Amino acid sequence: MDALDSIDEIIERVQDARSVPMSRQNFMYERAEMIDMLDALRSSLPSEIRKAAAVLDERDRIIEAGRREADRIISEGETEHARLVSVNEITVSAEHEGARIIAEARTEAQRLREEVDDYVDTALANFEQFLTRALASIERGRDKMHALREIGTFQGEDSERPLPF
Repeated sequence: MDALDSIDEIIERVQDARSVPMSRQNFMYERAEMIDMLDALRSSLPSEIRKAAAVLDERDRIIEAGRREADRIISEGETEHARLVSVNEITVSAEHEGARIIAEARTEAQRLREEVDDYVDTALANFEQFLTRALASIERGRDKMHALREIGTFQGEDSERPLPF
């Protein structure tokens, strides 16, 4: 059960709980059971947070690997370019070949950066959707609580009025 399901279950149980005698706002619920449910919710939330942190760590690792690979490719291209330039017979063709290798390396590095950006954007979008659903669920729960409180207060005012005799 994920955190959103736990929150929904707690809200449902609070809504279904018996009222305290002589009160429409207060309710009775077994303390140990409610504490167990809240402990389970608390233990599930850190896993969601850890998952988000893991996604961010993975993003950083992929970006760093992409940068290292791009640097390696560029370095190899520059090394190859320098080697070809040093040979007198093929100096002109070596300059062209070196430039081509560097351009390919830069193109490849840019492609890797774009792939990493797309991956990170997708991961963050998924996390954003999770958070949006969580916030919507919490807001619905709060709205239900407020609505129940207002209904209870409204009915409670009629019953608390003194009898006219």
